[in-house]
Amino acid sequence: MIKFFPYIGKTLWRHRSRTLLTVSGSAVALFVFCFVGAVQEGMNAIHRQQGAKGSLITFQANKFCPATSNLPQDYEQQISKLDGVRQVVPIQVFTNNCRASLDVVVFYGVPPEKLRPARDFTLSAGSWEEFEKHQDAAVIGRAVAARRDLNVGSKFSIGDLSVNVAGIFESSDPAEENYIYSHLEFLQRSKGKNLVGTVTQLETLLAEGVDPVAKSEEVDELFQGGPVETDTRPKGVFQARSLGDLAELIGMAHYLGYACVGLVLALVATTTIMSVQDRIREHALLQTIGFSGPKVFWLVVTESLVLGVAGGVLGVGLAMGMLQLSSLSVGAEAVTIAFTPSLRLALWGLLIAAISGLLAGIAPAIVAARAEIVTALRAT
Repeated sequence: MIKFFPYIGKTLWRHRSRTLLTVSGSAVALFVFCFVGAVQEGMNAIHRQQGAKGSLITFQANKFCPATSNLPQDYEQQISKLDGVRQVVPIQVFTNNCRASLDVVVFYGVPPEKLRPARDFTLSAGSWEEFEKHQDAAVIGRAVAARRDLNVGSKFSIGDLSVNVAGIFESSDPAEENYIYSHLEFLQRSKGKNLVGTVTQLETLLAEGVDPVAKSEEVDELFQGGPVETDTRPKGVFQARSLGDLAELIGMAHYLGYACVGLVLALVATTTIMSVQDRIREHALLQTIGFSGPKVFWLVVTESLVLGVAGGVLGVGLAMGMLQLSSLSVGAEAVTIAFTPSLRLALWGLLIAAISGLLAGIAPAIVAARAEIVTALRAT
């Protein structure tokens, strides 16, 4: 069938406007499909990354937005004495928006000496020494730097909060690259407030083999009836809860992805049917010169497959490129989901485009292959 590709190409180019419109429509549908898939990939990445880490998040009970959670910082010492606890990291969180948003800026104030052991990212620019020496310094994720056009030495301000960029880091966790890490005390004293002695949350790193659920219950029992009650959860569970309604919306977005697949199928099928109707006599002539019915069938199916794949390559390619360059993310309650392009997502998009093109061509191909030669030759 490969030797007939020049013929198929000429056939498609003969009605170039129709072909280009079909390919463009399919490309738009696959573009949207990939964007929807990239959000789900980001959500899956959060679960994979945090599921592999034994860490807990302790938050003030019955509080949701980080701005309303205030825990005594000395809880850190009490938690660190529990069996199976490797390290406790006090964190002050500042975010410009607790609601779902595409432009969430999240600051994590952490003691500099505890940052590197608690995170698995590496600096791609700048130095740790500059960050540790200056209290108004910050290290920022690659995605934030790309979106805000920041470099080492830049000054970044949001509201009354301003920091100097001492380094830019990369992480195997795409969501991590959307955070900004500054000094704990700097955030505690920001905006004219004195929050020294309190933190937004405590992150507990557990020893290998420790049950995170049981340890979460132990932490909450420790502070039950204390000055501030706590709500402790494994980090992945905490993030899923913070994302809450946003996660449900992302789940419902699957239906948008299915609709895009249906659109590709409908577009390619419509174009193939129109092409078959326009070439009734041509297919009859092919059969008179020796083309069998099955060969005409596969010619039509291949034509439909080429349309689907062409739209898929264009749409998936544009989506992957834009996702890689834009570093988009969506977040809520200081937890972000990165729009994550991946080879798996690209291959799924191309496979769906190919299958849609193949299925769309079957019915028109059957009609073309079964057409009566005499009747077809008389058609005008």
